[in-house]
Amino acid sequence: MTQTDPSSLHPVLRVDFPHSERLGRGKIELLEHIRETGSISAAGRAMDMSYRRAWLLVSALNSMFKEEAVESQRGGKQGGGAVLTPFGEALIRQFRAMEEKAQVALASELAWLQDNLNSGAAVIRDPEPRS
Repeated sequence: MTQTDPSSLHPVLRVDFPHSERLGRGKIELLEHIRETGSISAAGRAMDMSYRRAWLLVSALNSMFKEEAVESQRGGKQGGGAVLTPFGEALIRQFRAMEEKAQVALASELAWLQDNLNSGAAVIRDPEPRS
């Protein structure tokens, strides 16, 4: 999985598709965990999410594209499991390449922002939205 320096600024890529579908770092990270663990359940646990949430994200990914990104097998004697398809592997590569291009393309602007940060100021988070 791609790791970024937590002290440096970096753009966060999210692609919005028609009909409210989205592709971002969360779904890509889930795919990477599935590749590592061979399991949707274990991948979800690695990201501190329920199996249901992980399964719904995989289902959304599989329905977004012409080809499925993940193939899963039901449990049984051998247990269930999940593997990335060749398309799933390509999807990770393409998304990570897009992130790298965004980082490179915005390097000077990000450096300017970094140079102008008030490093001595206390972190103030956005207030909770009003109900």
